[in-house]
Amino acid sequence: MESREYPLEKVRNFGIIAHIDAGKTTTSERVLYYTGQSHKIGEVHDGETTTDWMVQERERGITITAAAITCFWNPTYMGEKDTTKKVRFNVIDTPGHIDFTIEVKRSLRVLDGAVVVFDGVAGVEPQSETNWRYADEGNVPRVCYVNKLDRMGASFDKSYQSILDRLTKKAVRIQYPIGTEENFSAIIDLMRMKAFSFEGEMGKQVVEKEIPAEYLEKAQSLRAEMVEKIVETNEEMMTAYLDGKEFTLEELKATLRKAVIKNELFPVMCGSSLKNKGVQLVLDAVVDFLPSPLDIPKPKGIDPATGDALEREVSDKAPLSALAFKLQADPFVGQLTFVRVYSGVLESGSYVYNSTKDKKERVGRIMLMQADKREEVKTLSAGEIGAIVGLKDTITSDTLCDENNPIILEKIVIPESVISMRIEPKTKADQEKMGTALSRLTTEDPTLRVSTDPETLETIIAGMGELHLDIIIDRMKREFNVEANTGKPQVAYKETIQGSSEAEGKHVKQSGGRGQYGHVKIRMKPLDRSVNVEDLPKNVKRSEGFEFINSIKGGAIPQEYIPAVEKGFKEAMDRGVSAGYKMTDISIELYDGSFHEVDSSEIAFKLAAIEAFQEAAKRAKPVILEPMMKVEVVIPDKFYGDITGNLSSKRGQIEGMDDRGLNKAIKAIVPLSEMFGYATSLRSMTEGRGNFTMEFAHYEVVPSNIAAQIAEHKK
Repeated sequence: MESREYPLEKVRNFGIIAHIDAGKTTTSERVLYYTGQSHKIGEVHDGETTTDWMVQERERGITITAAAITCFWNPTYMGEKDTTKKVRFNVIDTPGHIDFTIEVKRSLRVLDGAVVVFDGVAGVEPQSETNWRYADEGNVPRVCYVNKLDRMGASFDKSYQSILDRLTKKAVRIQYPIGTEENFSAIIDLMRMKAFSFEGEMGKQVVEKEIPAEYLEKAQSLRAEMVEKIVETNEEMMTAYLDGKEFTLEELKATLRKAVIKNELFPVMCGSSLKNKGVQLVLDAVVDFLPSPLDIPKPKGIDPATGDALEREVSDKAPLSALAFKLQADPFVGQLTFVRVYSGVLESGSYVYNSTKDKKERVGRIMLMQADKREEVKTLSAGEIGAIVGLKDTITSDTLCDENNPIILEKIVIPESVISMRIEPKTKADQEKMGTALSRLTTEDPTLRVSTDPETLETIIAGMGELHLDIIIDRMKREFNVEANTGKPQVAYKETIQGSSEAEGKHVKQSGGRGQYGHVKIRMKPLDRSVNVEDLPKNVKRSEGFEFINSIKGGAIPQEYIPAVEKGFKEAMDRGVSAGYKMTDISIELYDGSFHEVDSSEIAFKLAAIEAFQEAAKRAKPVILEPMMKVEVVIPDKFYGDITGNLSSKRGQIEGMDDRGLNKAIKAIVPLSEMFGYATSLRSMTEGRGNFTMEFAHYEVVPSNIAAQIAEHKK
């Protein structure tokens, strides 16, 4: 289907985001069903879903990769016949588990809006807060959907209150449920002041009714509150409202749309996806309130040659610019590269320029994805999302553009990995396959990092959590037939310094023939992150966690040897002086040295730099850093004392506690090293009724007694 049947204002790129188990995938399955993309609904608990298509997802009943779906929607109120109102949706169903948080991050980077799903029993949960924060960082407009209102203990009012208390005061109810728990039967639309029930097979018929008499008073007071919140975002309307003016449905919708796009209001809706109530109205809200590609700020980037800031018009006529946001191995067509086209038109068979890598790439075929099924198209136009087959060098966060109008779009920020594991092939035959498998998996998943231990030459994989590494090992076995032995998960410690020091390094060798001579003097201090990169003087270079200051005057060291010195420092940072972990946040000034006309060489200066670095680091109060995790434990009240005591014994700092329905939720910051196997011990301490979530918070200095144990263990 040629896309420009759908002008840009009729396109919506949005994601479905939520905490694990709030019902995102169930909601996505309903979206596919009601938009006519699938003829039967797959359920998560049966392992039959469309968007969770990986074996591992179906077995565990969770989402691991973000699935992209293209579908078309006729708003409910327009009736089936009026196809002029049809809108094209590009939907991404994202994972809720913190270990796959990169999927949410990169999806939000290319989406214009999001539907945030909440569990009607639990309300706002930890991952809801994390995803909300990511959406705030990206200024992504959102509508909220409180799901599972048919469940025991569900409460729309409590869930709405938790959104106000824990996420934003800018939430506004535009619906209200009729009936609670198993009696939940219909939804009141506060804008139209009508009730809607969902009848026929799978709730496909949306039937408009009058609001039941016993709900009328409540609906009127909620409508008044809603109208007030909407008009507060527009001064003229506010004045008219205070003069007693009544507004039409169109006026309210137009004002709310503007407020949603500016992130001034977040409409809250209700329903139960599993019981087929409310999803169609959420889709209508996507059309009514979430932005089209024309409503969002123009895509920004930089000129690869000059570094100057650039903008692009969102139009088919503008030069091509597109961002690759995800790679996926497909068993039938090979590597798929998911792209969001921001401007211009991407054509199959054409050549495009990868400005990030400075390489030309040929676009093979272009696919519109219906989760794991696909439809081939000739072009992808501005504002659309699709997948390309045939790109060789493009990875996540690369920009594809017109070679005559190069631009590098803003990159996707990749979170740090906090846990690592040794891995070795079981047999010689597995050895080669393992290398191929890991290189494929790292291109797909930027949070998976693979390295080699310089001493033991073992392969080490690092990721976001135990589940993340489990899934990687499982995928290697199933998709690549690689059998591997794994070590115990290890914490990704780091090292840094807390003091300043000076040192010199001299590498001199005189043994017949040409000698070697390199001599450097350096000052070392902790890196000051409060100074902006833009404000640094010309002689200062800063990369991730490392700053190099070249203060050589009068040619004490010739210019051609300076890069070798910098390289030596970087190599030395890979192996810290306390326990051999990677060092970070260090600033080194090269201020003096000497050279020999004949015997000096790059290798001599590099070795001198390594020697000076190690000497300076030993004198600069070196310390070990450990990853600290934000942990939230949800337990029945009676276990509160036991669990807080247990967390404290794990060097945890309890940060607070709140009520979560009938349970208590304890928040704490705990070192990752103390959290291995916590799921099992929590179950045994709470008769199987406790659960917890954790995510990376920050790095912190390890207490000296534990640092000594870590260093001892590493030897």
